[in-house]
Amino acid sequence: MADTYEAAETVDALRGQARGTFITISSEQWRSLASATELPLTDSDVRNLAALGDPIGIDEANAVYRPLSALLQMYARHTGSLLSESHDFLGLEEARTPWIIGIAGSVAVGKSTAARLLRELLRRWPQTPHVDLVTTDGFLYPNAVLQEQGLLGRKGFPESYNRHALLDFLAAVKAGEGDVRAPVYDHVSYDIVPGTFVSVDHPDVLIVEGLNVLQPPRMSSTDGEFRAVSDYFDFSIYLDAPEDALETWYVDRFHQLRATAFADERSYFRSYAHLSDTEADALAHEVWRTINLPNLRNNIAPTRSRATVILTKGADHSVQNVRLRKL
Repeated sequence: MADTYEAAETVDALRGQARGTFITISSEQWRSLASATELPLTDSDVRNLAALGDPIGIDEANAVYRPLSALLQMYARHTGSLLSESHDFLGLEEARTPWIIGIAGSVAVGKSTAARLLRELLRRWPQTPHVDLVTTDGFLYPNAVLQEQGLLGRKGFPESYNRHALLDFLAAVKAGEGDVRAPVYDHVSYDIVPGTFVSVDHPDVLIVEGLNVLQPPRMSSTDGEFRAVSDYFDFSIYLDAPEDALETWYVDRFHQLRATAFADERSYFRSYAHLSDTEADALAHEVWRTINLPNLRNNIAPTRSRATVILTKGADHSVQNVRLRKL
């Protein structure tokens, strides 16, 4: 109980420190902005894009992500104008490089759904038809490496990622290089797929989604400089929600996975498919308490105030308010 109380105090303190740098927009205010732009998505689109355990519908997609896509377009457009004007002033002729958006937040908060919806919405804007999406799961160390280093039980923590490879990937994309490759992660086998890559080739926008993409700079072992993944972001989004809601969503998703991915004979977790409801419930809560919650409190939530926009969800998954960093 004492640990929970202290963690709550820490979170409140972090929110208080960041409050002065953000504009808070109520759900009602934000949703009223939806009429400012079209939503070229259908009910079928939203159902296909929603991740397992995230019950988003067309109304929520319309009310939240429609205005957000318009805001992103506004920021991207003005970034392009600034680039053009500065290049004219400096006498440069370099082409504009991809605009990069980072999406962070806890396990089960809905990052994948948000990333997919924004990708589809941004593709429908004439200024940004080519939008790619990469998740940082592909930059996890292979299981064999994690096992060797004693990190398999800390998968998803900052140290379980090949941060150097991720930084090099983003640097190449931002430098305007073509056919920049990212490794592929398979959630069924729970491991990196050897020799398989996704290519990012001069997109208008690249969305990077992951638990720890807003981690502060750390000293690079290769060049001795402080570098952060977010150094390459032009805009960043943090999806927030109360801890108890996140735990409920995680446990619900765990039960859904028992009947889907865990039942696959290739699944790393195939033994979980045969657990009773009671056993599965106990295991899911244990994983949350021992792995996901410590990662959230110690590594993920403290980066919230580094985002450009914070979307705060309620227990029903709907966004309750939006906080936008002041310019």
